[in-house]
Amino acid sequence: MEYKISNRLRMGAIIMMVLGLIGVAYGFIDSHHWNEGNIDQYIKAENSHGAHGDTHATEAHGDEHAEAGHAVAKNDDHHGEEAHGGLTHHEEHALHQIHNRPYAALYVGAFFFFMIALGVLAFYAIQYAAQAGWSPVLFRVMEGITSYVLPGGLIVLAIAFAADSHLFVWLKEGVTEVGHENYDKLVAGKSGWLNKTGFFIRGLIFLGGWSLYRYFSRKFSIAQDNASDNKNFKKNFRISAAFLVFYIYTESMMSWDWIMSVDPHWFSTLFGWYVFASMFVSGITVIAMISIYLKSKGLLEFVNDSHIHDLAKFMFGISIFWTYLWFSQFMLIWYSNIPEEVTYFVTRIEHYKLPFFGMLAMNFIFPLLLLMNSDYKRINWFVIMAGIVILCGHYLDVFNWIMPATVVDRWFIGMPEIGAVLLFGGLFLFIVFTALGKAPLLAKQNPFTEESKHFHY
Repeated sequence: MEYKISNRLRMGAIIMMVLGLIGVAYGFIDSHHWNEGNIDQYIKAENSHGAHGDTHATEAHGDEHAEAGHAVAKNDDHHGEEAHGGLTHHEEHALHQIHNRPYAALYVGAFFFFMIALGVLAFYAIQYAAQAGWSPVLFRVMEGITSYVLPGGLIVLAIAFAADSHLFVWLKEGVTEVGHENYDKLVAGKSGWLNKTGFFIRGLIFLGGWSLYRYFSRKFSIAQDNASDNKNFKKNFRISAAFLVFYIYTESMMSWDWIMSVDPHWFSTLFGWYVFASMFVSGITVIAMISIYLKSKGLLEFVNDSHIHDLAKFMFGISIFWTYLWFSQFMLIWYSNIPEEVTYFVTRIEHYKLPFFGMLAMNFIFPLLLLMNSDYKRINWFVIMAGIVILCGHYLDVFNWIMPATVVDRWFIGMPEIGAVLLFGGLFLFIVFTALGKAPLLAKQNPFTEESKHFHY
């Protein structure tokens, strides 16, 4: 049974990308309209409204970005002090945050869709390594989604390269040079790891490894369709087991580099697992949603309610696992109350109340209430509804990782953020559904296909 991307879906994806590009372009143009002339008026208006009259945003941030070269005076009391270009330090800091926003919005959108594909790749490898009997009828859906890993990852790296110090303060000039006005002792101590060359070499190694596994696994999977023995399946089993070892290490390092290093003074030993849980549940949710969509089009007739029920169980279970990791990280840091650690959460609770607590409700309370009942897991529209809530919640999770470090309290979900979601969402749909049309939707001759077809409970 073949699938071909419909003209309507292709056109919808292209329209999303065009609208997204317009939104992203608007974000960059708007941010560059801010200059010395109007930032002064903006700060005065801000002060007169009593919104953020002093610089408690920077203080709440534990002065980490002040030290890390965001050109904020160490002593923020002197608002009248002149910084570069005739601006006070507070004004220059505000201008820098405004200029950071479109880069950060683009990065959040790009990483969100990339992490969905990477989460699916891990789930797919686990199915092969575990020799799972229930899931082979879903393999082609998973392979379609993972086709986004390489282009999505390259886009994330390209944005990181273009954004430079707009996202990563450790890339700012002079941060590691003693005596330079941007010198930061803590960041200089980490420069053996946090340097531009190492960052991009590691990024390409991670991406190369993940993409090679995806390429060979897909190749063996399609070759198995016409095979008379199980050689290709056995090869897939072996490379999947090896890949999972590689993945566990590289996913953690990727989360340190691509996410945690935007806050270079803060670190958490649990962060790699926390990012993994977010990408894993997002990936499984998208598998369920695409499977339900294809089934509604009269395809995937071999996928039954039990398969959807199992995917919904994973959506429920991994949401609980994500909450466990989130709470473990939060509780230990909050309870110990060490200033350089707790500043991460202080900033988010102080300036990001709605996205911070909203994300927690969407990623824990909603999946708990919507998917706890076993019968609801078999109702397609209900699983789709729960999936939309979970995906929105994990987009906010990525938003909370990046925005507080780059724009502090000057965040807003507007044109740049929505534009980035439309741009990469359209690209994701285009690549994934095009890939789905390149092979039959059933992985034939897989030794577990018949078992998977008759999977009922």
